[in-house]
Amino acid sequence: MTAQPPPPHLVDRARALAVPGRRRILGLAGAPGAGKSTLAARLVDALDGLAVLVPMDGFHLAQAELVRLGRAHRKGAPDTFDAAGYAALLTRLRAADATAYAPAFDRALEEPVAGSIPVAPGVPLVVTEGNYLLHDEGPWAQVRPLIDEVWFLELDAEVRVRRLVDRHVRFGKERPYAERWVQDSDEANARLVARGRGRADLVVPMS
Repeated sequence: MTAQPPPPHLVDRARALAVPGRRRILGLAGAPGAGKSTLAARLVDALDGLAVLVPMDGFHLAQAELVRLGRAHRKGAPDTFDAAGYAALLTRLRAADATAYAPAFDRALEEPVAGSIPVAPGVPLVVTEGNYLLHDEGPWAQVRPLIDEVWFLELDAEVRVRRLVDRHVRFGKERPYAERWVQDSDEANARLVARGRGRADLVVPMS
């Protein structure tokens, strides 16, 4: 099945940022399950070589480190990421003076994988997506000033929760466990993410 293309007005708005000779960064923020990674990937595809996708999720702390810190039970909270490392990469990406290698996140492994995404200096637009692009506490406060434009993706909560549970099940969790995880962890993070909505340049209704 062919992936549904993103809305033309969003493609046009992203394309306006993709000016050759100048590196810009577009961010997609929103609660877990809002559709950030899907829309980001489709935008990059639609821009046909003018953009590359660098997800924030590549900066998840490794599971062993989360266990050491006693944070494994709330993986996905702001302090379970290397926020300062993410900001440092965004700074390097803005400079666009050499190929930079960004980490990815392998959902099957539930682990970040370093050096996975090459970003060549000639690519004018980096699209990045994640929960906390608009978060303004601790090291996350460094992130928003490094992104030229941030869109906040908004999806009906009931639909979003259902999709989150299904995603966890698809990647190996038993459904009762997935439902508890979404309510206890993902939804706590969603409430935190929602506080950044007013700092977005654009609110995008999702379906």
